[in-house]
Amino acid sequence: MSHFDLLHPALQHHIVNSLGWRDLRPFQEAVIPRIIAGEHLIVLAPTAGGKTEAAFLPVLSRMLSEDWKGLSLLYLCPIKALLNNLESRLHRYCGLVGRNAALWHGDVGTADRKRIQRDPPDCLLTTPESLEVMLVSPNVDSRSLLQNVRAVIVDEIHAFAGDDRGWHLLSILERVTRLAGREIQRVGLSATVGNPELLVDWLAGSCSGPRGSVLPPEEQVRPADVKVDYVGSLQNAAVVISRVGRGEKRLVFVDSRSGSERLGAELRQLGVTTFVTHSSLSVDQQRQAEAAFASRSDCVIVATSVLELGIDVGDLDRVIQVDSPSTVSSFLQRMGRTGRRPGCPRNCLFLATKDESLMQAMGLVALWERGYVEPVIPPPSPLHILAQQLMALALQERGIGRRTWYDWVSRMPGFSSIPAATREQIVEWMLTQEILWEEEGILWFGKSGEEEFGRKNFLELVSVFVSPPLFSVFHGRQELGFVDEMTFFGKQNEPRVLLLGGRAWRVNHLDWQRRVAYVEPADSVGRSRWQGQGQGLHYDLCQSIKLVLATEEMSERWSQRARDRIHVLREEHDWVESANTVVVRVSDGRLRWWTFAGQRANHVLAQVLSGLMTSTVKVGNLALDFESRLTLDDIEAAMAVLRRSEVDGVRPVVDESVVDGLKFSACLPTEMALEMLAERLADTSGAKQVLNQTVRFTASAEE
Repeated sequence: MSHFDLLHPALQHHIVNSLGWRDLRPFQEAVIPRIIAGEHLIVLAPTAGGKTEAAFLPVLSRMLSEDWKGLSLLYLCPIKALLNNLESRLHRYCGLVGRNAALWHGDVGTADRKRIQRDPPDCLLTTPESLEVMLVSPNVDSRSLLQNVRAVIVDEIHAFAGDDRGWHLLSILERVTRLAGREIQRVGLSATVGNPELLVDWLAGSCSGPRGSVLPPEEQVRPADVKVDYVGSLQNAAVVISRVGRGEKRLVFVDSRSGSERLGAELRQLGVTTFVTHSSLSVDQQRQAEAAFASRSDCVIVATSVLELGIDVGDLDRVIQVDSPSTVSSFLQRMGRTGRRPGCPRNCLFLATKDESLMQAMGLVALWERGYVEPVIPPPSPLHILAQQLMALALQERGIGRRTWYDWVSRMPGFSSIPAATREQIVEWMLTQEILWEEEGILWFGKSGEEEFGRKNFLELVSVFVSPPLFSVFHGRQELGFVDEMTFFGKQNEPRVLLLGGRAWRVNHLDWQRRVAYVEPADSVGRSRWQGQGQGLHYDLCQSIKLVLATEEMSERWSQRARDRIHVLREEHDWVESANTVVVRVSDGRLRWWTFAGQRANHVLAQVLSGLMTSTVKVGNLALDFESRLTLDDIEAAMAVLRRSEVDGVRPVVDESVVDGLKFSACLPTEMALEMLAERLADTSGAKQVLNQTVRFTASAEE
C-alpha cells in the first residue's frame, strides 16, 4: 500500500480525477503518514517543489476523516501578497471536498470579515499580525472563532524564525492553543533552512507530540546554471541586462529600494519594457506591476526581496542578481523562481557593480557549491515581545490579572527562560511609565499606554517592527507609494523630482502636516530615499570570501571580466592567508586587522580590544580598524592579552540611540534594552574561531 492510500477516499478521487494528477511526488508521499499521525513537522523542498500540497492535502484529509467542524486550519504567511497568491489554489482544493477557505488580512474589507465571523471557513489564510488583531479586537469574538482550530501551517517559516516576528508568531499560537483547549498540530514550510531539527523544536514550542522534518530526496535537487560577472556600475548592469536574454522574461533582484528605482529608470532609458516592485510602492502599484509582468514576455521586473518569497509572477526565463544577497538562503529562494518548466534549468546571473560585492558573490556561490545553507537562529531574549504580549493580553481580556497574565504565554520557548524577577521588573517599569495601570490586581493601559497602544492606536500593538515616518505620494487621486522625507531635502531652487515605480515624478506640492506629496510625470532624472540598515555578513560567508582571495583557483562559474577583476584584487590582497589573520598598515597610516569574521564576531573582538587599548575600534564585516595614533607594538601587546581572554560573556557596547529602533523599547528600562541588543549583536563562537588562528603582522601597505 502506498502512502497515497492513507488519504481520505474523497480526496484521493479528486486528486486523480479533478486535478488530473497521476501520482504525488515522492517527498509529498513521505509527508502524508506523518501529518495524518499528528506529527509537528518542518517540510523542506525547493521553490515550486510542491511544499504547499505536501502539507495541505494531508491536513485536509485529517479534516475529512476526523470530521473537523468550524475554523479548524490556520494557514499563515509572512506577507499579504503571498496569501493573495495562494487563496484561489487552496480554495479550490477545499471546494473539491465540500470545504471552504477564506482570506483575512489588512486589505480585506469589513463586509468580508463579518461574513467570516458569521460563517467561519474551514481554512483561514492570514498573517500573524491579522491573527493578533482577531484576538484583541472588540469587534471579533475570538473565542468563538478560534475554538475549533486543530492545525496550523506556517509558510516560508524561515522568514519568521530569524527575527522577532517569529517570537510574536509563537506567542500568538500559544494563546490560540489556550482558546482551543487542545494541542494544535504545527507544520512549517521552507525551501531554505540549514537546521531543520532545531527549527521544528522551535516551532513545536510547548507541544508534547512527536516532531521531525522531511527533506526532499537528493535526486530532486536539480542542476543550476550560475554565473558571476563583474560590470563595475549600475549603468553597466542595465546595459548587460538589456542585452542578456532578449525575448525572455527576466526577474532582477536589487537589495535596496533606491537601487531598484535607479535600475528601473536606467532600463527604461535603454528601451527595455521594465516594471518595478518593492515594499514602498502602494499595493495597487505592486499588483499592477506584477500582473503586467506575469502576462508578458520580453520584459524585466526589478524587485527587492518582496519577490523572494513564492509569489507567482508566471514562468520566468532568467533571474539576475545585481551585486549579492547576504545569505545563501536568499540566493536559493531567488534562483528557485526559475527552472519551473521542463528542460529549463534553475539559473542566476550575478552582476557585481563593486569590488566588495564581487568578492561577496564569489564567496556566496562557493558556499552554495559546498552544500551550505545558514542555520536559522531565533534572536535571544525577546523581552520587548514579552511586554507587547502583556499589553495585547490586556486588550484581549479587557484587563488582565497581574498574577495570571503570564500563564497565557509561559510555555513559549523565548519566554520560558526569562527569570521571574526580570518579568516583574518589566511590569513595574511599565507601571511607573504609565504604560500600564493597576487596580485591584488587574492590569490595564495607563495614560501613555492608551495614547500609544490603546484602542485608538491598537494597530501599533500588533506589529513588532518600527516603521519610519513616510510621505504618501499621490498622482491625482492615485496613490503611488511612500518615500522618506529625506527625498525632499535638496537645493531650494532646484525642482524636486523623485523616482517611484521606475518613473520620474515632479513634486507639485508638499503637505507636511498630513505627510502627503502631490506629483505629476516628469522627464528629468529623479531620486528617492528610504532609511534602511545594511545587513551584516555572517562568519561563514566572510571566511568563504577569505578563501576566494587566498587561493589562485578560477571557477568555471566566473566570467572573463570577473576573473580579470579578482586577479587584480588578489594581487592587491596578496597578504591574505587561508589559515591566518593579518594586521596591515593602510594607506593613511592606520592599522587594520583582517579577521574575515563577520560583523557580529568583530563586535566582540572590538569590545575587548577597545578596553585593552583605551581607544575606539571601528568594526566592519571583514576587518577592524584601529586609531591612527596606535603603533604596531600597541596592537601586538593588546592582541597577546586578547588571545588569553575569555570572550564567552563579552557583549559590545550599544549606543542608546539604537534603542529607538526597537519596537516597544519604551516598555523596557533603558539598561535592560541595551543589554538585550548587545546580546543579539555578539557572535562569541566566531570570535573564538578567529582567536584560534595565528595573527601575522606585516608592514605592507594597502593602497
